[in-house]
Amino acid sequence: MDAQRETLRSLFDAVADSYDQVGVDFFQPIANGLVGELDPQPGERALDLGCGRGAALLPIARAVGPTGSVVGGDLSPVMVAQATALAAEEDLTQVEVLAMDAQEPDLGSVAGDGFDLLSASLVLFFLPDPGEALARWRTLARRGGRVGVATFGPPDPTWNSIDALFAPYLPPQLLDARTSGVAGPFESSSGVEGLFTEAGWRDARSTETAVPVRFEGPDHWYRFTMSTGQRGFWGLTPEDKRAGIREAATRIIEDAAAPDGSVTFSQGVRYTLARNP
Repeated sequence: MDAQRETLRSLFDAVADSYDQVGVDFFQPIANGLVGELDPQPGERALDLGCGRGAALLPIARAVGPTGSVVGGDLSPVMVAQATALAAEEDLTQVEVLAMDAQEPDLGSVAGDGFDLLSASLVLFFLPDPGEALARWRTLARRGGRVGVATFGPPDPTWNSIDALFAPYLPPQLLDARTSGVAGPFESSSGVEGLFTEAGWRDARSTETAVPVRFEGPDHWYRFTMSTGQRGFWGLTPEDKRAGIREAATRIIEDAAAPDGSVTFSQGVRYTLARNP
C-alpha cells in the first residue's frame, strides 16, 4: 500500500470509534439520498465501496432483502469490523463486509458474475485516481448495471470560510473540489459526469441538493471535525497553528449562530448515476 492509501487507512481507523456518532446528521442523510437515487430492488446484488460504518450499505441491504446480497468494502479494518457488527445486529445475513481498496477493488470469487448496482457515498474524491477507479468499478458491474456516487456540491459560504483556514497547510491534491467543491472535475455536475463517461459508463446524470447540518456550537463542530476525514486537515496543520485556527473557526461560528448558540450550515450534495453498457 502506498503512502497516500496508508495515510487514509490510518486516518479512518483513528476516527472509526466516533465516526457518525457525535450527534450530527451528516453522513446518513447524504447516504439515504444516494440510496433513494439508486432505488435498489429486492433480489439485486450490490457493492458498496468505501462503506464506512454502513451509512449506505445497510439501507441497500434492507432494500434488496434476503433474496438479494450486498458486499461492502472499506480500506479501514476497524470500519469493516464496525459495519459487520451493525449488519449482524439487524440480522442482515445478506451482507458481507471486506477490507478493500476502492481505488483497486479486488473481490476475487466474491465478484461472481458482477453486480446490479455499485454505490460510493463521499468516497470518490478521496481516491488517488478517481477516473481510473471508475473504470475498474465498471468491470464489476453486470451489463446494464448502475453505479451511483455522492460527492460534495457548492459549499456553504460560512462553512467554506472555515475550510479556508486550513488551506495554507494542505497539499495540492486537497485543494481542488475533492474537498472544497470549487475546482477540478468535482466542481460541477458536468465535470463529475465526464469522469464517468471517460471511464466507459453511459447515461451519466446528476442531481444536486442540499443537506442542513446543525451544530450546537463551536465545540460541537470541533468534535465533528475530529470524528471525520477532516481530522486529517488538523494533522496536516503545524501544531503551533492549530489553536489559532480553532479560535478563528469559533469566531466564524459564533457570528453565524442562532439565538440558542447553534449554527446550521447547508451542505451541497451531488448524486451522479450512470449505467454499464
